[in-house]
This record gives sequence, structure tokens and C-alpha cells, in this order.
Amino acid sequence: MKNSDRQTRSYLMELFDQHGFHPRTDLGQNFLIDLNIVEFVVERAELTPQDVVLEVGAGTGGMTTFMAQQAGHVVSVELDRNMHKLASVATSPYDNVTLLNCDALKNKNSFNPDVIAEVTSALEAEPGRRLKLVANLPYSIATPVVSNLVATEIPWARMVVTIQFELGLRMRAKPRSSHYGSLSVWLQSQCDVAMIKKLGPTVFWPRPKVNSAIMQIMPSAEKRAQIVDRAFFQDYVRRLFHHRRKFLRSVLVGMYRKQLPKAEIDALLEQQAFEATARAEELDVATHVQLANALCEAVGQAA
Repeated sequence: MKNSDRQTRSYLMELFDQHGFHPRTDLGQNFLIDLNIVEFVVERAELTPQDVVLEVGAGTGGMTTFMAQQAGHVVSVELDRNMHKLASVATSPYDNVTLLNCDALKNKNSFNPDVIAEVTSALEAEPGRRLKLVANLPYSIATPVVSNLVATEIPWARMVVTIQFELGLRMRAKPRSSHYGSLSVWLQSQCDVAMIKKLGPTVFWPRPKVNSAIMQIMPSAEKRAQIVDRAFFQDYVRRLFHHRRKFLRSVLVGMYRKQLPKAEIDALLEQQAFEATARAEELDVATHVQLANALCEAVGQAA
């Protein structure tokens, strides 16, 4: 990291005071001020000139400039107009940075089309390019950013992100644990998920009230290939875990009442050897994939 790009706590406080800005808690603005952590995140991303980086939450551009020194291109998104101005100044020496002043999301289930267009353009600029999500994600949008990237058809290669610690626990949770839910199943069904470092509040400014974590998420083509219809599977997971503690049969009967009669769902569950007391929170990821595939086939045949 070049000395001119080192954004410490004192640097940021002076910069904000100079411009009359204040961090916005409503946007989850907690800036990484431990430069060792910034370097650790970027190192774990293993950036090369073939990489296009998507950064959501540019902030003042501290991590953006560091990544621009290694990646082929960085597409960085910042919603706050004031932060966008500061990041624009910080990244001005780098011609391989596209800085967008917009919301990264269209809604909770999809990315902003403008962001996807910029990422696609950068990927297509040279053959062999690949996408990596590397970011200090605002807590409020971390879940949809990660889950929606997995849902796209964009061939991403890695994610290294800082998020709320509890969210990290949910991402890597196992069945029968309190954190196991739809996000756990959705990510683990297609990715290898690892928490590589826990972070205390002191590495951020302003200090958040909770701990954070650095997560590394790698795509697994082998796991993804097991899912017959990813859109169906995503819908299955989301709706099923709204009632995670209810008996599986009653939830499925309600979910697919317009497509499948109760008798067919009973037969399907019997064929899959599920007990009458089975619940969504008890099933492992592979079992959820297997059940969703069977339901998808049954719904397709009934149509």
C-alpha cells in the first residue's frame, strides 16, 4: 500500500472535519482504520491483473486504491454522495477504477442493473477476466449483496468481505443450530464458506457496537451442479425457512397447495424417507437440495 493511500483514523477524522462531513450510521458507515486488516483482506482476495473487483461501499476509497494497484479493474459502488466525492479524489490517480454513485441493489432480491452492466463491461474488456467481490460491506446490505451475487449467472471466482460477526455465523451454520437458516443453506449449497478472522470494534471508525468477521466464500461448481433449478431452489429455501420449526410436511403442503395435492407430497416425503416430525432446521444442505429437486420435478410434471 502506498503511503499516500494509507487512511488511518487520524487521517479520516481530519478529512471529515475539513469537509464538514460526519459518518452516517443509517448507511452503516464504519470505516476500516486498521491498515493491517485492510492489507489482510486484499491479500486473501489474491488479486491479479485478470481480476475485476466489485466493491460495495467504497467509503473514502482507502481499500479501493489499494485494490486498484493489483487488479485489472475495480468497480466500486458508493451510495453516499459525500463519500463518493472523497473516494473520487482518492481514486483519481487510477484509470482502472469505475466509481458509481448509486445503490448497489435494485431491491433486496437483485442488483442494480447499472452495477451489473459496469461489471459485465469490465469482464468483457479482456479475455479471461474473472470477478471477485472484495469489500467492507455495510451491515444493512451484506446479506442481499452476497446472496444475490451467488444467484446471478456472472462467473464470480471469490468473495472476501467484512460483515457483522453474527451474520458470519449464519453463513457457516450447521443444522440444528440457532443460526442455521435459509442463508446458510443457499450459500453452502453452492459455495465453500469460511470465517477467516474475527474483528473487534476497535479496527473501525466509528466503532460499531458489535463484532465483525472477515468471510471468504468460494464457488463450488460441483455443489452447484447438484441443483436442478436454482430459481426454484432459492424460492424453496426462502419460503421453507419462514417456518423453520414447523413440521416439514405441513409447511410443504401450504407452499405447494396450488401445484401438488397433499397425497403427492406425502408420497414424495415417504419416498425420501422423511419422518413425520422432520423440520427444516434439522435437515442438512445436501438433503434440502435433494428434496427441492424432487419437488421441482413433481411440480413440473403436474404443470
